[in-house]
Amino acid sequence: MGFWKNLFSSPESASVPQTAEFEEDLAVGLGDPLSPTFRKPASGNARIFFSCDRDIDLYELEELCNAVGWSRRPLRKVKKAIVHSFLVVSMWEMRGSQRRLVGFARATSDHAFNATLWDVVVHPDYQGKGMGKALMKYIIKKLRSEDISNITLFADPQVVDFYRNLGFMSDPEGIKGMFWYPD
Repeated sequence: MGFWKNLFSSPESASVPQTAEFEEDLAVGLGDPLSPTFRKPASGNARIFFSCDRDIDLYELEELCNAVGWSRRPLRKVKKAIVHSFLVVSMWEMRGSQRRLVGFARATSDHAFNATLWDVVVHPDYQGKGMGKALMKYIIKKLRSEDISNITLFADPQVVDFYRNLGFMSDPEGIKGMFWYPD
């Protein structure tokens, strides 16, 4: 529960400076995985940074999703989902002037109480290195800075433990989600 306690502390501690401000501050050393930029261990001159810019190359995003085995989705619908999301976070590796999309997540929201996370993805080359955890902590911290207090997500069975380790739990009241799909 300590993870959530940190996120639900005072509003001042929940605010996150913009990405550009942090790029200069954490250009050396590992940095804090909670920060918008940090270096991953043994990455040489590579730097990982987060961006909330919605102008994402959809083909690059499709390659990332393909790398984890997701089914292809129509790019026009992916673009529409991004445009209508409350928050979009991308995670990039920067080596010199080369930039590579290595993670992505987005959230929809009622802009007051609730947000739901969607499309959380980290490239397989970066899994198991704390990158997914850093991405999740960053997006949650951004949502908390907007005073969103109820954050939900849907998880495939193979990643339930990952989210559980971040403090997510099955509905504490035992309510089961309901879904409607067209025939």
